[in-house]
Amino acid sequence: MRIAVLRALQLGDLLVAVPALRALRRAYPDAHITLVALPWAASFVARFARYLDALEEYPGRPGDYDLVLQMHGDGSCTNAIALALGGKRTAGFYRRGNDCPDPESFIEWQDSENEVLRCLRLAERVGAKGAPELEFPLGEADWAEWRSFRLADYACVHAGSQLPSRRWPRERFAAVADALAARGLKVVLTGSAAEAPLAEEVAQRMRVAPLNLAGKTTLGGVGALVARARLVVANDTSVSHIAAAMRTPSVIVACGSDPRRWAPLDRELHRVLWHDIECRPCMNAECPIGHPCALAVSTGAVVNEINRMLACAA
Repeated sequence: MRIAVLRALQLGDLLVAVPALRALRRAYPDAHITLVALPWAASFVARFARYLDALEEYPGRPGDYDLVLQMHGDGSCTNAIALALGGKRTAGFYRRGNDCPDPESFIEWQDSENEVLRCLRLAERVGAKGAPELEFPLGEADWAEWRSFRLADYACVHAGSQLPSRRWPRERFAAVADALAARGLKVVLTGSAAEAPLAEEVAQRMRVAPLNLAGKTTLGGVGALVARARLVVANDTSVSHIAAAMRTPSVIVACGSDPRRWAPLDRELHRVLWHDIECRPCMNAECPIGHPCALAVSTGAVVNEINRMLACAA
């Protein structure tokens, strides 16, 4: 059996789909499963080789697929792409009022549904029922990288996000990082190479010098850092999902995103702070109205959640 899964998105989007991919593998253990995704996802396919066999770069090519899963949005733009892959059966999402390609295989899109559960609901429609726990497998190279940092009692602070509209102010991250340092924790700043200048600004605003590893780690190294951290403080970005996969406590500030879709399911282990506003979820790279969703989440509110979570873990 040959299965194609269309999900041409970024790391966090793929991480929340892992439970559905796991369910597919368990339901169809001998299937050849191809992820139709962006070129960067080759590393994702390699890390999750237990569930995925190959990468086909988006938009993919017609193939001899027995099943195609459109797991990329409400179908407005992507159902046609999934159908063009030529599967004997195609399943996916559609919006009420829009065309439903196949009532037996396509399910209605629900805006407020958590993304993990949404992907699982689609997998279940094709006979693959599974549990919602995230995962992020680590190998010896990842752990060797972590050991090279020689860290003990520390917290990870991740001030970056792909879009500026999704970033909490850097001066507030700096204040929170100093509060963590005041509790005796070493502060480790994480981020991609593109986010390194932002992390350096946070470091410069801090009173206590952090270990700034932004741009200096592999993705697996970040996963290992998060796995051994006492706490993660971050924007609503991929690090939040890595923390959920590692069951590392986290405090997440959701600026612009929709927490109903993207917040971790365990709301005790992972606290998401956000300000409700009518323009959420934001469709802008830069906020045009002064970023009220970010500014309404105070430094004090984040520090209070950190203190509560560290006290519970003590």
